[in-house]
Amino acid sequence: MQATVKWVDGVMFVGESGSGHAVIMDGPPDLGGRNMGIRPMEMLLLGVGGCSSFDVVQILQKGRNDLVGCVAELTAERVDAVPAIFSKIHLHFIVSGRDLKPATVERAVKLSAEKYCSASIMLGNAGVEITHDFEVIEV
Repeated sequence: MQATVKWVDGVMFVGESGSGHAVIMDGPPDLGGRNMGIRPMEMLLLGVGGCSSFDVVQILQKGRNDLVGCVAELTAERVDAVPAIFSKIHLHFIVSGRDLKPATVERAVKLSAEKYCSASIMLGNAGVEITHDFEVIEV
């Protein structure tokens, strides 16, 4: 995997993935930014949510569940020091579909957390407290 991050000006950067997708990262005005893009730590949090959501959806689809939607709401806390690393991340999955069994969704969330999601497992191994829960919505 490869990526490139190029400085634009102030505290704005453009990140480009090896697959050719780009994203703007910028800081708040009080740190010299213009608030034109996502913060790098927000991107890291989104990466955890995307990685976990990918797993949950894939596991449920492979199990031939009638999945309609999956939203991961993430909340995180950072330490009040430099570096301001994450101390806690919580993922709340809202999974919707037809005839979804809560035990099946729970299993998918657990497999992502314990076996498949490289991002959350890596951060967990680095000392970040990562928790998960879910709700199932019948449609």
